[in-house]
Amino acid sequence: MQYHSPATFGEAAELAAGAQGVTRFLAGGTDVLVQLRADIVTPDTLIDVKKIAGTHEITRNGDGSWTIGIAVSGAEMNENADLKADWPGLCEAVDLIGSTQIQGRATMAGNLCNGSPAADSVPAMVAAGVTATITGPEGERSVKVEDIPTGPGKTSLGKGELISALHVPARGENAGDSYLRFIPRTEMDIAVVGAAVNLRLDGDTIAEARVSLGAVAPTVLLVAEAADALIGSTLDDAALDALAAACSAACNPIDDKRGTVVFRTEVAGVMAKRAARIAYARAKGETIEGHHG
Repeated sequence: MQYHSPATFGEAAELAAGAQGVTRFLAGGTDVLVQLRADIVTPDTLIDVKKIAGTHEITRNGDGSWTIGIAVSGAEMNENADLKADWPGLCEAVDLIGSTQIQGRATMAGNLCNGSPAADSVPAMVAAGVTATITGPEGERSVKVEDIPTGPGKTSLGKGELISALHVPARGENAGDSYLRFIPRTEMDIAVVGAAVNLRLDGDTIAEARVSLGAVAPTVLLVAEAADALIGSTLDDAALDALAAACSAACNPIDDKRGTVVFRTEVAGVMAKRAARIAYARAKGETIEGHHG
C-alpha cells in the first residue's frame, strides 16, 4: 500500500488520478480504517488529506455563509456556538453519527462520500442547501450535495476528484432547520428514516422551504413536492398533512431487518411533520419540546 500526505488539494487530485487500483482518501478515517481492518477494502493508495491547509477550519465568511474544512469533525462543529446557533439542525444531524469517540473523528465530507443512503448528515446538508467544492485533475467545480450520492456506496465524483471544502449558505433572518431520524435503539444505530426541514418565514407564513429524506431510497432525496406543501402556509394541519403525504409518496425504500417498506413510508411523513414543527418554531425564535431555538 502506498501512503501519501499531500500539501495541497491539487497534489492530492494528481496523486489520485495517477494511482492504479483502489484509492481511498483519509480525512477522519471512521469508514476507511474500519473497512481496512475488516478486509472489506484494501486500498492500493491511501491519500491522507488532513495536513492540507484549511481542512480543520470552520470559517464564517463576510456574507454570513460558512466554509467547513473537510477534516472538521462532528465534535468540532458542535463546539462552535455560532455555527450551532445558525444551523442547529445541521449540527444535530452530525451529532448523531456514531459514538462520542467517532464524533471526534467523523467528518461531513466523509459521511457524504461513503455514499450510505442512511447517512445522518446528508439530508440535513441537502435541506440546508450545502454545496461542495470538488478538486480534480481538471481544476475545481462546485456541486450541490444532493448531486453527489448516486447509489449505495457510489458518488458522482470522477477519478482523481475529491471534496476540498463544504459551503453552508448564510442563515438569513426568520429561518430555522431541523433533522430527526427514527432508529429502533436509543443511539449508535443506523437511521431507518431520516427527515430534514429547512425553512424561512415572512411573518408567520413560510416563504421558502427545503425538505430532504434519508434511508428511504437508494440516495438521499430532495423532495420538492414536500417543500411546495409548506410554502405559503402557516404550518397548519392541512399543510402538515400535505407535507407527510408528499414525503411518503417520494419514498422508494427497501424491506430489511430494520424496517419494512410500509413502515418506512409511513414514518417518513411522521418525522417530516415533527422536523417541520421544530424548524418553524426555531424560525420564530421559540423553543420546542426540549429543543432550543
